[in-house]
Amino acid sequence: MGDHVIVGGVCWDESAADIRMGADPTTSTSQKAWGYELNHGSFAQFTVAAEYQCHRKPDRLTWEEAGCFLAGGSTSYRQLLGWHPHTVQPGDPVLIWGGAGGLGSMAIQITRCFGGRPIAVVSDDAKTDYCLRLGAEGVINRREFDHWGRMPDPADLDAYRAWLGGVRSFGRKIWDVLGDRRSPKIVLEHPGRDTLPTSVYVCDNGGMVVTCAGTSGYNGDLDLRFLWMFQKRLQGSHAANVRQTAAVIDLVAAGRLDPCLSEAYPFADIAEAHQRVYENRHLHGNAAVLVNAPEPGLKSL
Repeated sequence: MGDHVIVGGVCWDESAADIRMGADPTTSTSQKAWGYELNHGSFAQFTVAAEYQCHRKPDRLTWEEAGCFLAGGSTSYRQLLGWHPHTVQPGDPVLIWGGAGGLGSMAIQITRCFGGRPIAVVSDDAKTDYCLRLGAEGVINRREFDHWGRMPDPADLDAYRAWLGGVRSFGRKIWDVLGDRRSPKIVLEHPGRDTLPTSVYVCDNGGMVVTCAGTSGYNGDLDLRFLWMFQKRLQGSHAANVRQTAAVIDLVAAGRLDPCLSEAYPFADIAEAHQRVYENRHLHGNAAVLVNAPEPGLKSL
């Protein structure tokens, strides 16, 4: 009672049969997104949360810093470290789509923290320095390529050759960044339709493409030959369990991860904040809203 907490964004029924039989709670049939599939969440002045959702707020963080990083931080932590044996190992190249966004900015740091070599993909050269400061090995501007979108039918030889030329050129760009002809052991996906065919192609033999969203569209194509013949893994990932959520909070609390707060909005501007994020008009990293905090910069009540 009285502890300052931050709240994980996924709920489940702890008495659900699959959880009682040992399932990871995030895979339970009872699992729901707090504030999305449930009618209470973090953009209200008062809310309801289960005990297991609540984690101690790091004392060194302001309210807006503490409130901004957990969704992207815990999701990317699970993507990178939750799918044994495909976890980040020292020296592993990791391709991270949307490197300057909320998910990508945390993923770059987590990859570097565990010894990996993050390669960030961005849509604007202005975001390059930001990703490099977070620890990216290098940055690729996806606007240098034009093969994005749904993959053409392999029976359409001309269109398929053009697409294949695009993905091979993108793969060579990864080699240029690394200074070595190595492919990503893990590809951290979330755009979906526009990028999934490329992600599966450039992923290393025996590597993993792990996805948590479909921001450019949910109908993703891929050439299954690249998946089965080179024994790659396509893995879905959603949110994070209690242990993973606590782990990423501990890394932020210890100063090993920056929460990457770029903007903090007053409570009256919640609609504008959501619109800017929806239209990708926010600066970079994470945004926050001051719900009950009267001003930015406060660390306690």
